[in-house]
Amino acid sequence: MRPLSKKLSAIERSQTMMLFARAKKMKADGIDVVSLTAGEPDFPTPQTIKDAAIKAINENFTKYTANQGIPELLKAVAEKFQRDNNLRFEPSQILVSSGAKHSLYNSLQAICNRGDEVVIPAPYWVSYPEMTKLVDAVPVIVKTSPANQFKMTPSQLKKAITRKTKAMILCSPSNPTGAVYTKEEILAIADVVESSGIYVISDEIYEKVVYDGLKHFSIGSVESVRDQVITVNGVSKAYSMTGWRIGFLGARGDITEAADKVQSQITSNANAIAQKAAYAALCGNLDGEVSAMVTEFDRRRHFLVSEFQKIAGLEFIYPRGAFYIFANVRNFLNKSANGSRIKTADDLCEHLLTKHLVATVPGSGFGAKDWVRMSYACSMADLQKAVERLHRALGELS
Repeated sequence: MRPLSKKLSAIERSQTMMLFARAKKMKADGIDVVSLTAGEPDFPTPQTIKDAAIKAINENFTKYTANQGIPELLKAVAEKFQRDNNLRFEPSQILVSSGAKHSLYNSLQAICNRGDEVVIPAPYWVSYPEMTKLVDAVPVIVKTSPANQFKMTPSQLKKAITRKTKAMILCSPSNPTGAVYTKEEILAIADVVESSGIYVISDEIYEKVVYDGLKHFSIGSVESVRDQVITVNGVSKAYSMTGWRIGFLGARGDITEAADKVQSQITSNANAIAQKAAYAALCGNLDGEVSAMVTEFDRRRHFLVSEFQKIAGLEFIYPRGAFYIFANVRNFLNKSANGSRIKTADDLCEHLLTKHLVATVPGSGFGAKDWVRMSYACSMADLQKAVERLHRALGELS
């Protein structure tokens, strides 16, 4: 029997998806698990968006569309980029895909050759290094510091760039840390990008979820590097549409054309009905709904921060965006409780799940081995229950 792909033997499964699925199965089996794993708003998709999808179905809009996306959605995305991000794109420079994850992969396929290097600040979203390896490029991991909210500095980026560097991936607001780069920090990174000539893949899927009066700033709006930036976004987080699977990118024309070519051979168009729904999201004047959702996330954020400050030995990054708390659990390692020996953060997450019925994600998947990611994109009732269990579990180990 012939062997399987050697490339895939070096690829890790997504820890977030594995643990999310595991927690979901436990719940289905009647076990009272609280899941803090998913990057998925627990709010319903706004009714106007659902109505648009129902209308599309009733009007039999259920066939293939153009690979790039339906014309009205391409125009709406271009207008969204201009309105929200000061990014100037023609509809021909937009590609609609099956989720922002798909847009990121299409971007990497469009620009990378075998052996090219892609700079990725750590902690990173779990899929960045694996996607990079899937396109035969090499992830170059830059370790950042919690003292700087885990944000990569211009000097770190400059040091990481070699003659093989093709791109860097920037995620602000960040998954998993919740860090938000300021305009000044991004302008400083843009200076390094301009002088080096590398590309930037800017993952801005959490742009609407920011707190404390901060404003999201898109690196692609910096005139000197606009042609070097691929901006990736979507409707999943802002409009609670994770399962609709609509993401999009905006880039220089030849980059979008290359990404379009990749998609044409892999998936073809994104879901037709979901495209109509995404158009309704972008054009539906839903700022009020988005603002209400972010306000509730902010309430949950303050609740968790307040509770975690009461847990002796637990250190964490104060999140300024997204809906995660990234906690350092080194003070709870190399301990024993309830018959479990806790050596690593992975062990701790397993212990929390099996002994205390709280599902979390170990930092090893994010490039930070002594850390744990916890999502507060779940109900306040679930968070209260989770906090009670975490107080008890970590108290046993402190």
